Amino acid sequence: MRGFFFLSPPENSFLKTYQHTAKILKSLLFTELRLVNGSHRCEGRVEVKYKGKWGTVYDYRWYLQAADVVCKQLECGHAVDARRDAYFGRGVGPIWLVNTVCKGTKLTLNDCSHNTLQDYHFRGYSHSRDAGVVCSGFVRLAGGDGPCLGRVEVHSGKDWVPLSDGNFTLLTAQVICAELGCGKAVSFLGDMSIRESDRIWPKEFQCKGHEPELWFCHNESCPGDACHRGAVQVFCSVYTEVRLMKNGISQCEGQVEMHISGQWKTLCASHWNMANANVVCQQLGCGVAVSTPKGAYFVEGGDKIWQARFHCSGAESFLWNCPVTALGIPSCTRGNTASVICSGNQTQVLPQCNDSVSEPEGSAASQESAATCSDRRQLRLVDGGGPCAGRVEILHRGSWGTICDDSWDLSDAHVVCRQLGCGEALNAMVSAHFGEGSDPIWLDDLECTGKESHIWKCPSRGWGQHDCRHKEDAGVICSDFLKLRMVSEDQECAGWLEVFYNGTWGSVCHSPMLDITLSIICRHLGCGDSGTVSDSIVPREGSRPRWVDQIQCRKTDSSLWQCPSDPWRRNSCFSQEEAYISCAGNLLFPCVCPNAAAFSDKEKLRLRGGDTECSGRVEVWHEGSWGTVCDDSWSLAEAEVVCQQLGCGSALEALQKAAFGPGNGSIWLDEVKCRGREPSLWDCAADPWGQNNCKHEEDAGVRCSGEWLWLSWSEGIRRGPNLVRGIFSLSEMLCFILGALLFLVLVILVIQMYRWRAKRRGGLQGYRVTWKVYGGQRQGQVGGGNSQKTDAPSEDYDNVEEVPVPEAPFASWVNEGEVPPGEENVVRASPTGSSLQFSRGIAGPGKEEASPWLLQGEEGDPGYDDVELNAPQTSTMVFS
Repeated sequence: MRGFFFLSPPENSFLKTYQHTAKILKSLLFTELRLVNGSHRCEGRVEVKYKGKWGTVYDYRWYLQAADVVCKQLECGHAVDARRDAYFGRGVGPIWLVNTVCKGTKLTLNDCSHNTLQDYHFRGYSHSRDAGVVCSGFVRLAGGDGPCLGRVEVHSGKDWVPLSDGNFTLLTAQVICAELGCGKAVSFLGDMSIRESDRIWPKEFQCKGHEPELWFCHNESCPGDACHRGAVQVFCSVYTEVRLMKNGISQCEGQVEMHISGQWKTLCASHWNMANANVVCQQLGCGVAVSTPKGAYFVEGGDKIWQARFHCSGAESFLWNCPVTALGIPSCTRGNTASVICSGNQTQVLPQCNDSVSEPEGSAASQESAATCSDRRQLRLVDGGGPCAGRVEILHRGSWGTICDDSWDLSDAHVVCRQLGCGEALNAMVSAHFGEGSDPIWLDDLECTGKESHIWKCPSRGWGQHDCRHKEDAGVICSDFLKLRMVSEDQECAGWLEVFYNGTWGSVCHSPMLDITLSIICRHLGCGDSGTVSDSIVPREGSRPRWVDQIQCRKTDSSLWQCPSDPWRRNSCFSQEEAYISCAGNLLFPCVCPNAAAFSDKEKLRLRGGDTECSGRVEVWHEGSWGTVCDDSWSLAEAEVVCQQLGCGSALEALQKAAFGPGNGSIWLDEVKCRGREPSLWDCAADPWGQNNCKHEEDAGVRCSGEWLWLSWSEGIRRGPNLVRGIFSLSEMLCFILGALLFLVLVILVIQMYRWRAKRRGGLQGYRVTWKVYGGQRQGQVGGGNSQKTDAPSEDYDNVEEVPVPEAPFASWVNEGEVPPGEENVVRASPTGSSLQFSRGIAGPGKEEASPWLLQGEEGDPGYDDVELNAPQTSTMVFS
């Protein structure tokens, strides 16, 4: 036995060494990992290197946990998808891994369980089931309208952190845009504010522009190990350059060409206007636009004409910053190309237009001067939810002004829609349907025939001549106005996809509907950032237009309208091919369950433009789009409802005048009046949906208190997790705390009363107790009413306890009729010094009970419930 115990430790040591060695050998089985056939480094078919050969992974039991391990091991963020069935193509050679399962927080694929390493290709396994992954990547652009614009963030291995703007250059932005498949960087903006709680990536990247990804760029620690606290925002686009070509030379006049997805393409003239031309001239440093002659510089043999339409207001710095419409746009006819003649250079000033030579048609002004001035004016539609619907505004004499709705009809609206390249007019809106504009009101009593080229060429009273107010501002809805919705009986984020075009709602065809297209559709509707096309839904009955097919969105598209597609047709596909889309959920508040019946009231409300999640411009969801709330009647009561509805605590401020910036789209609510206790904003009184006399400069905002304050015994008072947001209001929490304290006090009083009652054996109320003291011997006399009985104290009488009482102090304040400090409300001494009278308030709350502290020497006893004097005298205690 001794030998056994002597040999045991070395054996155990050997076993541990063997296990440790085996673990090391296992970790060395394959140390190289890569992704193949993806669009970038962080997606593709998973391959591992073993015995000097690259092989694949079989997709049996290939789940997101294993894909996440691969992504983290390659420093590619976290897994977005675990692909199966050779999604990234079939590999060649061995199949090294089968039955790969990763659990917990495995660091590498080596740490995951799998079958014995061998070439399973020779055991009947097929490369048709090679596993793949899609990782989020090392870098992303967050907070924008799409994946191709926003704040630069990199993945730390645990979460996303912003990149400092220190030493950031356009070359670094170019690498980021190329890595994300977002075209080229057109601009970047530094010194973006971030929250104090946000961590900053501790290094700065210094790219030269040729690196395939940001991960490969040279990087250094921030100077002094302290990064600048400003974040950087990058804007990527497929539209990266613009030029005017004449006789093969780029100059300040000629055919408009853009560099799109790596190729120069000419722009179509069917939608081209002076506002677009002005942006091009100013962007090129060529002054202002003089004219837009169609097809004047067309060159044979050029590439295909780009048919997307730009809707500039004229104030944009770059042409690609203008709203773009590509959905449903037909191919442009050959030779119908856009051209621009600019004034030349930025310092050149065109002759001023005055009213004598720029009157609407019918005046005595010269035709040539009127044409020149007309070309310099601009037209736009505002607050209609798109470039082809809204309040009509004209830029004249450097100011945007409106048109009065006197005599406003479809003939006038036709001119506006045609001038803007928005098709034909569907409605001529009056009475400030899209909200009131601001001064001036430029035109009134227009009498267009419908054939004029510009709205200001129609007969009217003249510039600035009117008898109107802004409540009479005119508006239009054109045929090219687009709107998107989902049709379902009980759901907001799933249903038949429909688009409003040419004044009618119609279906959208589902072919081909790739993931990026579905993502843009769901994001456009405020329903998350991913979706699926359902093939098992029974086709709908009834007839309707099936407007568009072959929608092929790109990452750079921030709305469905920017996605190229086939042209508009009433029958683009069969009824069985209508798209039924199911989105993942709301962008702000993910669906709790996949089959949620509809948006909750909380999900139909959001805050935008603030510096925290609980501050910003108030926006509400209605009829398939987000809109704002007018600040008329906006107060803390309404703000309180918003904050409580969003689970953001209590309202700190009710902000007006677009304090968080003006919104866009519809102004859904006006004159909202809450009492402050409503469960949601929908329960408050308000004008009917969409009816208002406001503009976005009056958008309402709120600033909420945010998370609740909780008491931490180890940290004191700190901000706690949002576990009770939206459950209790601040006032309810205070009432709850005070109620708990009062209950605790009550419990203590009851316990004290119970203890006193347990000690009491007989009643004293209504009796007079008299002690006669004779040289240290005491006799008690107890009487009720006027009767008295002198007797020695019985053993039953134990309610009064003897305790030592200091003689001198007691005698002094009794004889002199004084009360010690702090005891004024406790004891009254009679002038004779022979009687102590205890008031009702001290003796007890009622006539039946004496005060417990008065009769308990050990708990709160003031020390003078017994009276002991040296001289023979009578002391009487009266309990009243």
